[in-house]
Amino acid sequence: MKTALIIGQANAGKTLFLLNFARYLGIERAEMTVQAAEGGTFTRPCHLERDRPLLVGDEPHTTRCLQSLTVSVPGRKRARVVVLTDSTGLLDGIDEDRQVRLAVAQTLRALRLADAVLHVIDADRVGRQGRSAIAEVEVQIARYLPLRAPYAVLANKMDLPAAPGGLATIRRVFSGRPVLPVSALQRTGFREVRRFVARYV
Repeated sequence: MKTALIIGQANAGKTLFLLNFARYLGIERAEMTVQAAEGGTFTRPCHLERDRPLLVGDEPHTTRCLQSLTVSVPGRKRARVVVLTDSTGLLDGIDEDRQVRLAVAQTLRALRLADAVLHVIDADRVGRQGRSAIAEVEVQIARYLPLRAPYAVLANKMDLPAAPGGLATIRRVFSGRPVLPVSALQRTGFREVRRFVARYV
């Protein structure tokens, strides 16, 4: 099975995107596969709506592992079975927390193996803070990844006021890369994401 890795900074909306995109594809309950940063893999039942408060939070680095859902993505000729994998938030520099460091290293290793990458960026934050809200590691990844795997930027939180300005900045910084405006919360823009995944994964 092909894997689409979801990356981005902490609190960009990666986990909410994973859950709501899977729901958009018709999944309400699934087995979530969890790969701990320190080693070990297990699965657990997940009710995507009910378990959302356990998986999504306001604190940075709520996600400290790789967590995956297997989904069926409709395509023109046939559906594709894809493993969508959520990851720990990227950051410039080295975090003081050892668990966060291990989890970020796990994300970077997963990047080398992914069949496709969905890069989630908080467009509202970029709209409020400008170019400085985009981490340098994100820019470097965008330069490297398209050489080896299909890659798209998901400009998230388009339901918030500053997001349109942030979208313009994101398109400038990631010029030449696909940029898809979405709202993980409102589940808008998902049709374009589905088309990207169906075509390239």
